[in-house]
Amino acid sequence: MAANTGQGRGFTTFLVGFTVLCVGIAYLSTGFGKFLIAVGAVIFVASLFSFLKLKPLEGRPARTATPAVMKATGAGLSLFGWILTLFGMHLVPSVGGRIVLSLVGIGVSLIGIVFVLPAAFNKNAIWKA
Repeated sequence: MAANTGQGRGFTTFLVGFTVLCVGIAYLSTGFGKFLIAVGAVIFVASLFSFLKLKPLEGRPARTATPAVMKATGAGLSLFGWILTLFGMHLVPSVGGRIVLSLVGIGVSLIGIVFVLPAAFNKNAIWKA
């Protein structure tokens, strides 16, 4: 999760601040909830400033940029498959048709996730350099 102790400390602070902020939102109607929102917001903003301070510590990226068109195609196929699955329920009235359309949508999503996206990211993989 974190490459060094500063990043780990910042990530832990981020999680704690976000959690306290969410608890404060859940109990917004009470006075303690408003207090938790204030405390959580302060911790959350402090973690964001610690992330900004750590940015110069990062080195050169390990690999070059991957093709954006292939990444967009994989993400688009994944999204289209889920849209097909979700909205296919309203397009077909029969149960068998809904099952087939759902399976086709899941298949399209899996093609995008399992085949297209890994191919996009493996074009410039570290071990191919």
